[in-house]
Amino acid sequence: MTPALHEQIGLGGRELVAIVGAGGKSTILFTLGRELAAAGGRIVLTTTTMMADDQVDEPICWSADTRDVDAALEPGEPLFVVTGRAPGKVTGPSIEAVDRLFEASAADHVIVEADGARSMSIKAPADHEPAIPNAATTVLVVMAADAVGRPMGEVAHRPERVAAISGLAAHDPMTADAAARVLLHPGGGMKSIPEGARVVMVVTRVTPANEEAADRVAVLLRDDPSVDRVVLIASTRR
Repeated sequence: MTPALHEQIGLGGRELVAIVGAGGKSTILFTLGRELAAAGGRIVLTTTTMMADDQVDEPICWSADTRDVDAALEPGEPLFVVTGRAPGKVTGPSIEAVDRLFEASAADHVIVEADGARSMSIKAPADHEPAIPNAATTVLVVMAADAVGRPMGEVAHRPERVAAISGLAAHDPMTADAAARVLLHPGGGMKSIPEGARVVMVVTRVTPANEEAADRVAVLLRDDPSVDRVVLIASTRR
């Protein structure tokens, strides 16, 4: 039996987890929240960017004030903290507010989607990205295995940034080696990670067709001393 995702990641008893990159961040956010809540934890989910409002099925707290969050927190059910709306979206608190929630609320885990990628499979962030809380204890850097073998310009968010790091042109196929370079680059997947935070690389959408490429990416990532562990997640798409 495959271990639960939080076990594969190696989460401790109390953590602030930030999720960045591309290719399944929201799915990881909600999976972790539901797993940890099912184990009896008091779990806060949020975003420091924005998220489609139809993605959020959990109870919502429309305030990042610690007192309001603690009043709404219930063991066994994740609580999604948002602070505003945009057309078709909910917006989350600032990184400073997320830091305060982790430091002062009763939450066992605060899990935050700290980056946007417009449903692409790999990304390199812009100057203002990602929005990782300073108190993050674990940062998950995400890419989707289905990026490998396809034209870089079709799979990358901010392709000009990916090109600068990978050396690929838009029409060049993304390779496992180039993907690993993007994830490990200080201007790519490793950008803005707080000092002392544990780094876990997560490769999603792994299928029998791309498993060899995903394994190659994983080997390259595991060889880097800044990476604590690498997790591969099988695709649930049919």
